[in-house]
Amino acid sequence: MGSAWAFPTKPIRVVMGFPAGGPLDQHARLLTDRLQAQLGQPILVDYKAGAGGTVGAQEVMRATPDGHTLMLANTGVMVINPALYTKLPYSTLRDFVPVARTAMQPLALLVNPRVPANTLQEFVAYAKDRPGQINYGSAGNGGSSHLVPEMFKSATGLFMVHIPYRGSAPAFTDLMAGQVQFMAESIPQAAQYHKQGKVRALAVTSRERNPALPDIPTVMETGIKNFEVVGFYGFLAPAGTPKDVVNKLSDAFKAVMNQPDIRQRMVAQGADPAYLGAEDFAKFLTAEMPRWAAVVQKSGAKLD
Repeated sequence: MGSAWAFPTKPIRVVMGFPAGGPLDQHARLLTDRLQAQLGQPILVDYKAGAGGTVGAQEVMRATPDGHTLMLANTGVMVINPALYTKLPYSTLRDFVPVARTAMQPLALLVNPRVPANTLQEFVAYAKDRPGQINYGSAGNGGSSHLVPEMFKSATGLFMVHIPYRGSAPAFTDLMAGQVQFMAESIPQAAQYHKQGKVRALAVTSRERNPALPDIPTVMETGIKNFEVVGFYGFLAPAGTPKDVVNKLSDAFKAVMNQPDIRQRMVAQGADPAYLGAEDFAKFLTAEMPRWAAVVQKSGAKLD
């Protein structure tokens, strides 16, 4: 058991490929406070923003594989970027070892309230009668807010026009103003504006209904089979990190995520607690990679 027995022997660095202040950062801060108590060493969050999380991933990929450097990543970094970037410097399952999945992030499918549809079925019928006349907004090319509507188009045979923005805030503003009619957005933001009547939520993309929008059906409940698409967060270590060290980290995450107040605060931040240990997380990623790759290919999105 040698290596894990002494681990960690110094502070642990959690590298994140995004700026401070975003949802991933909130998630990091929520967990790292308690993780310090579990592991008995300080945990430092290190921001290496750039190229959709790629800069941070490269930093971790090159780090010493001893468990003292971890990456906190989202769906984009782990499974969308490998399909999106033609010259990606890393391969998720080759260059990293999964440690723990910590959260799932369902999206809500939203329309501007002036769209005459109160259910997803009504919206599909409305859009089918207006091919190419319905615009949907996204936070940019190749992110989940672009790819989830593409999956929805594939599942329903709709022709909607993609309008990419620089970030979700301007896209959301235009959705409320009616410049775009449709959008897929993460639940906390969606739920807040739905309750205020500024947007109308028609469905959620998870397998189960979401506590923040209990009256809104899942896409599958509306009759679109097997439509479950959720973003996720997880921690990975550089490839070659010893298995007993990975397991020790994985168990520490599990202990933190079993704390009721942590679970409540995660839900309030819009991330559903969804712990998977190292092996199950690896299996999950192996299944998700080809699924998102197929959607990226179909959408035609490419970045250099």
